[in-house]
Amino acid sequence: MTGVLPSVGDGYCYYILMDDCTYGSKYFQAGNMCFCSERSYLRNFPDDRPPACFLKVVMLDDSSTVTINVEILEPVREETAVFLLAVSSHNERLNYFLERLSLEAALKATLGQKVMVEVDRQQFPGVIRYIGSIHKNTSSVLSPFFFGVELQGEGESRGRSDGSYHGTEYFKCKRNCGVFLPFNRVQFTPVPDNDYAKQKAKPDAEEVVPVKVGDAVSFYVDEALTKGIAMAVYREGSQWFVKVCPEEEGTTDIFREIPMDSVVKESLLSQSLFLPYEPDMGLGHPKQSKREISESGEDCESGNSSLEVNSMVQITLDKGNQVSGIIRWLGYLPQIKHKMAGVELDEDKGVTAGEWLGKYYFHCAPKRGLFVKLQSCQPDVRFQSSHNSDLNLMDYRDQEVLPQVLVNFPPLRNEAAVRVLRGRMKGIQGHCNSCYMDAALFSLFSCTSVLDSMLFKPFPLCDRNVQNILRDEIVNPLRKTGFVMARSVMHLREQLTEKGQCSSFTTAEKDPEEFLNLIMQQILGIEPLLKLQSGGQEEQDCYCYQIFMDKQEDLVVPDVQQLVEHSFLSSDLKLVEIPSCFIIQMPRFGKEYKMFSKIIPSLELDITDLLLDSPRECCVCGDVATLECSECFKDKMFAATGLKQFCSSCSKQVHSHYRRKAHKPTRLHVPEEFHSRSPRGSQQVPREKMELFAVLCIETSHYVSFVKYGPENEHWMFFDSMADRHGDENGFNIPVVTLCPEVAKYLDLPVAALALEQPRDMDGVAKRLFCDAYMYMYQSKKMALYK
Repeated sequence: MTGVLPSVGDGYCYYILMDDCTYGSKYFQAGNMCFCSERSYLRNFPDDRPPACFLKVVMLDDSSTVTINVEILEPVREETAVFLLAVSSHNERLNYFLERLSLEAALKATLGQKVMVEVDRQQFPGVIRYIGSIHKNTSSVLSPFFFGVELQGEGESRGRSDGSYHGTEYFKCKRNCGVFLPFNRVQFTPVPDNDYAKQKAKPDAEEVVPVKVGDAVSFYVDEALTKGIAMAVYREGSQWFVKVCPEEEGTTDIFREIPMDSVVKESLLSQSLFLPYEPDMGLGHPKQSKREISESGEDCESGNSSLEVNSMVQITLDKGNQVSGIIRWLGYLPQIKHKMAGVELDEDKGVTAGEWLGKYYFHCAPKRGLFVKLQSCQPDVRFQSSHNSDLNLMDYRDQEVLPQVLVNFPPLRNEAAVRVLRGRMKGIQGHCNSCYMDAALFSLFSCTSVLDSMLFKPFPLCDRNVQNILRDEIVNPLRKTGFVMARSVMHLREQLTEKGQCSSFTTAEKDPEEFLNLIMQQILGIEPLLKLQSGGQEEQDCYCYQIFMDKQEDLVVPDVQQLVEHSFLSSDLKLVEIPSCFIIQMPRFGKEYKMFSKIIPSLELDITDLLLDSPRECCVCGDVATLECSECFKDKMFAATGLKQFCSSCSKQVHSHYRRKAHKPTRLHVPEEFHSRSPRGSQQVPREKMELFAVLCIETSHYVSFVKYGPENEHWMFFDSMADRHGDENGFNIPVVTLCPEVAKYLDLPVAALALEQPRDMDGVAKRLFCDAYMYMYQSKKMALYK
């Protein structure tokens, strides 16, 4: 941050964040804006002592008060801040603040000025009729400024108002001829009407020019062949010139202006592309060219207006070779008129790590970054359906004129879950053996918030990227639109490969627990979900619990409650505390062999008797238990579920039987408040129960998931990230989410009847839930509040 006092309006100083930052559990992207009082500023930056390193500010988006390092704050004048605040995207806001040209044009704009505006992704002529706030009675210290524009010509009737907004009239025009827009959707230098057709035809005439901006070229200097890149192409009279930045000039600002006839194009890339130098050339900023190529950039921005940051694209290089990647940055580069895209490629076929002329616009691995004209980017056909526009979910932008605050979306429940998630091209799109991750992520985040701490808990900077991808590219799109592109999951897999030091996360088949252990423990470092103790030994921490048990002849069709109890008893385990999330892996031997042909999902898991040092209830009389007997657990005379613990008197009576005289009950710890003697059964032991929210299933190495989206037994949905496919090798997978209320029918069946059900005869996808269960996920909503 510069050391001068920023301009102050109404006693406030305004700033824009130049880098991402966290404060407690909150995360703020670069481009967020904030303010502090002039008094606070002067108190932190007095003249008689060194300035403070941190400044307490109020964020303009959510009014939260945070303390931020002054190094990432850049002062903004109030007259500039009001226009920036109208841009809803933080990334775009920062780009326009850095680019300055559009912002300066907005500051100079006047009523009556002719402009071109963007409406429904098309450009229309119009006239500025109003400049100012359209927010009335707001409590915010600063209101964003919008441009009220009257559409003209072919833009008539394409607007949304008659000059009024929310009942307040700001200007007058015909119905549906008025729009209110932020400055970034207004072009302040429109082409005069009488020259419009000529100017539109001009790019066609310029196509004959053999060298274009961005071409790699060669030329001779003192009989030595020199290579460089064309930074500008212009004409003086009838002579064409190329402004070239030679490789040999190193970090200087020297550019050579060479006649077109003396330059040979290297044809390393197609003419439509514009690539920077390798980052190690260290180019400085170009000097101002005599004349820039003009109008060809206009068409390029209208051609692919649906593309935005995080869109998956394909780019054609020289000789028709295609590369694929994801847009990480959009904006304008110094001295380049065209709108550019910074693309992170899938392969090492780039030329940069996100740097251009010494400045980083995004970050990626070396040789993975590429800067190209936005015009050169085409949507990746592998991840969208061309024959159905409803499947094109690349663009999540709202078309409202009001600025949209970036918010985090809650999990979907009941009708909202059905409305958003059900259908084809819904859920998480599978790609290249990703089903284990797709099913796990859908289960954990679509309809529950039990592990949302993974999305918001502050972590070291080196791991923040993984958290950002998980939250902003996967969970929020899933909860907002019901769809996550395969490229977003691949981006996460690439990060896991790097962080987990495992080269196969992007390609190989994995198990869900391997993914969950890696991201929870090694990368995000969240607190272990389970704390266990075995036989009085030291506590053991884990994130997923694997059931281990011998084959039980009397368990033909067990439920999850029985399996957990058998496993805990055989391993002499206890839960040290109530978990917020209990992830249980079913007993299996590899992916082929299942110990049980069917397992009944326990909709509730009673863990009361699995807790260490927790009050227990006598299984005979209901009084407080003081003794537990593992041998009685196996006795068929008792109930099929529940560990067997007794009060003193019941234990004597039970073990007086000749078959149980050899049993050796163990004494239980009874909490102090339960020690006092009271009438039998008067001290009710609280039951601790967890509810089932998702089940992962596997068949022939393919994972799918069932998610419970509502309170009723019928409220289940089935998700398959690779349910269908469009095209062949170059096609893409179609994820599908369907409702499966038929599950309730089998949940209500008696165990004997369910055992007789033939899997092939079971309705719908119920067979998958009962016969292919791999992992059950339970939650304690009470404990989730504290985790």
